[in-house]
Formats: sequence, C-alpha cells, structure tokens
Amino acid sequence: MNAGLWLFCLGVILIPLGTVALYGLASGRLNELARADVAQAALNSVVSAVGSGVLAVLMALLLVLAIEHTTLTGRAGLRILALSPMLVPPFIGAIAWVGLFGPASYINRAATELTGSPLWVIYGGDGVVLLLALHSYPIAYLLIAAALARIPAELEQAARASGAGSRRVLGDITLPLLRTALVSSFVLVTVSNLADFGIPALIGAPRGYETLATIAYRFVRSGTVENPVQLAACVGVVLLVMVAAGMLLIRLLSRRSYAVEAAYARTEPIRLRRPWILGSVTWLLVLSLTVLPLCALMLQALLPAPGVALSWETLTLNNFTTVLQSRWTAEGAQTSISLALGAAAITGIVGLAIGTVVTRTQLPGRGLLRTVSLMPLAVPGLIVAIGWLLLAPHLGLFNTPWLILCAYVMSFIALVVQAIEAPLKSTSTTLEEAARISGASPIRAFTDVSVRLAVPAAWAGALLVFLTAVRELTISALLLAPNAQTLGVAIFNLQQAGSFGSAAALSVIVTVVGLVGMGLITRRLRQH
Repeated sequence: MNAGLWLFCLGVILIPLGTVALYGLASGRLNELARADVAQAALNSVVSAVGSGVLAVLMALLLVLAIEHTTLTGRAGLRILALSPMLVPPFIGAIAWVGLFGPASYINRAATELTGSPLWVIYGGDGVVLLLALHSYPIAYLLIAAALARIPAELEQAARASGAGSRRVLGDITLPLLRTALVSSFVLVTVSNLADFGIPALIGAPRGYETLATIAYRFVRSGTVENPVQLAACVGVVLLVMVAAGMLLIRLLSRRSYAVEAAYARTEPIRLRRPWILGSVTWLLVLSLTVLPLCALMLQALLPAPGVALSWETLTLNNFTTVLQSRWTAEGAQTSISLALGAAAITGIVGLAIGTVVTRTQLPGRGLLRTVSLMPLAVPGLIVAIGWLLLAPHLGLFNTPWLILCAYVMSFIALVVQAIEAPLKSTSTTLEEAARISGASPIRAFTDVSVRLAVPAAWAGALLVFLTAVRELTISALLLAPNAQTLGVAIFNLQQAGSFGSAAALSVIVTVVGLVGMGLITRRLRQH
C-alpha cells in the first residue's frame, strides 16, 4: 500500500510541479518576463497580494478581538457570519460587489445625482486589493483565533492582579503573543492571493489591471504568442519561487515563536462598559461585508438589466429562467458535476488511505508522504493548471475532461487528508490494541478499527471536494476545451460578455447550493 500511495503522489503531485519548474527553467525564455507588460503584471501581483494581506490580517485581528475576546452578545452568530466569505467563491463575491459599487450600481448612481461623480467604482487595482482581502481574511481569522485560544489565562490574570487595565493587558501580553500568528497569517494570505485569477480578471481587467494569473491566462488563450504554454510555465516558476519563499518564512516563524505552556483555561474575555457600542459597530461591519454583497447579487439577478429602477414591476425571474433553460448552463452543470463527483470519489478513497497510513502506522517515510499529500494546499491553482497543461500532449489528454479531473485530484487531495487526520489523531490506539489482543491480525485490526473510524471523515472530506470542485474557476478556465463549459467558466463568460443579470442568477444558484452543502458537511461532522 505504501508504495502505491507514493506512486500516486509522484504521478499526481510531484511530476506536474516538477514539469512546471523544468519547462520554465529550461525554456530559455525567463528573460521574456522582463517585458513591460509582464513586469507590470508581476508588480501588480505583489502589490495586490501584499496590500490584501495587510488588510486581511488587520480585519481579522479586529474581528477576533471583538468576537472572541470580549463579552459581546451574539458572538456565535457573528462568528458564523464573519467566516461566511470562505463559503463563497471569490469570483462570485466579485460579481456581488460589482452590484454594490459597479458604475451602474444604485450607490454610485445616487452619489452621481448628488455630487456629480460616483462614490467609488470598484474596477481597478484598489478593488482587487479590497476583494482579495475580503475573501481571505477568514483564513487569518481562524489562525489568529487559534493562537488566542492557546494563550494561558494565567498570564493575563497575573497582569490584571498587578494592576494593569484591559488595554494594558491587551498591548503588553495578548498582542505580543499573537505576533507570530499575525505574521504567519499575513504570509499565508499573501501567498494564496498571489495567483488568484477570478477577482483580478473580473475587477482588474476592465481597467487594464493585469496580474501574473491573468497574463498567464492571456498567454494560454492567445493566438499570437509563440509557444504560450512555455511562457506561462515561466510565470509558474516565478510563482513557485514566491510560494516556496512564503512557506519557508512560515516554517522559520513557527520555530521562533514564543514557547508557552499549554493553556488549561481560555483567557478571560474583556468585560465591556458599553457593549452596545462595540456590538453595533461589529454587527454593522460584519453584515456590510457578508450579507450586503449577497443581497446586491440577488438584486442583480432579479432585475432585467443593470441600472433599471427598482420596483415591484421591474423585479423578474427571467434571468433565472434564462440560465436554467440555457444549453450552456446545462452542459456546464453536467461537466462540473461529473468532474466534481470523479474528483470526490478519487480523493475520498486515496485520501482515506493516505490519512490512515500516516496517522496510524509506523511505515517508513509516512511523514514525507503526509508532507507531499498536503503540498497542494500551498500551490495556487494556476500552477496546478500549467503543470497539467504541459503534461497533456504527452499523456494524450489535451482538451479532454480527464485533464481537468487530474488537476482537481491534485489540487483537492489535501482536503480529504486533513479531514481524516483530525479524528484519528484525537482517538486512542487502544481500540486497535484490543483487537490485536482478541486475535485480529495487524491488517485486520487496522482495517476494522482505524479505517472504519476514518470513513465518516472521508465522506465529509469528499463532499467538501465535490462542493469546491463544482464551483472552481482557475483550473477549468485554463484547461477547458474551447467549446466546453463548467459552471465557473459559464459564470465568468456571462459576466465578461455583459450578461450581468444571467451571471448573477447563476451565481445565486451556485452559492445557495454550496451553502446548503456546507451545512450538510457541518451536520455530518457533528454527528461523528
């Protein structure tokens, strides 16, 4: 089994990544990245990634302190709403925010009537930075909240016993102990935002704001660039170097973090003198960042065209009818569901095997196997797509759905492995020992105990893979055959073609199905 899992990881993960590096370095075209448009795209990528990283960490820190470290009422609801952007694909979030601050939005039209100019048009680099931050701050929130929970309550209690007030404790004890988590969150968010495709393509492109992800897409789809995939591989090499540097920095930071004893009690929440002030501000902020864009998305879907006056007479379901009856939507849904089901099945089975082997066995190399299987978490979808695009001619998979399936399996296998590791690590091995004492062979004890314990988590992980893959855009946009569709690409093409109402309607359908699916995953995990 161990050899088979290694062969799988070699073929599905290591070879595609190695192909990107090999093609990019051996192409002799790295000097072409010094072209003015590529250099500007690289600068835009760094600026948008760093800017969004700073903004995301700042937002996450403020929300964590308000929700997790005070006595605000309704904190459970606030926490769910604050983390909800994780459930909405970034490119759908971009469409929703266009409904709020697009040129024809009600806010900008009202501002134009009052002042003669729009309040703010979301298109351009500033919009890209904002939306990248809004869709990545939940990652920073989870990391910072986990670090806050690990702070021993005794440290803050000792400071308060010495006469320090809440502000002094926060500044001298809490924030310094969160410093490593803050920096790690910033690096992780920055690296993940470097190669985001949907937001720069929908928000930056209308103003000519290109990033490495969008320019690589332009190369691949271009009919004028010589050997465009090879040039895209050079872009992939640059991104790989940036990702590797970021991951190395996170590893160094984890080694230099503060060494504190395990927290036996959570830090005491700050008791607010006027909780209604902070509560009102926090609720208003969270609702503005999460619910308001979704309401704008629904409004776009219910109106016949952008800029139409809102009234009972203008509200219509025609956009929903159009997309549900469209041949492109039907083909996109069929392709997306088929690929997502295939990816869920493969990652569920293989992830179950990898998760149980690395957690419950003493096989040699299991630590390295875990590292390799989790590696795609740090690899942007753009690099995954370029790797398989380079391999496609040699495998006979060019312009076939099988190519996208391979890329999905590579990109999402880590989700299942992570889902399986958590319950197995928290379960004692005494059950297997009891089976061995009762006469079961090592293999029988392993399959009857560890594998069975991991199956519910594997189901949940596979369902998460399905819901993620069915809405995916970056990989399918680069690997899809010219006359084929997935749901993500269908929404992207509708938005690019100016069919904003239809794009919004299909986005609403995909988002609702995704939210219901995530609810089912949560319920299943709680049952087990």
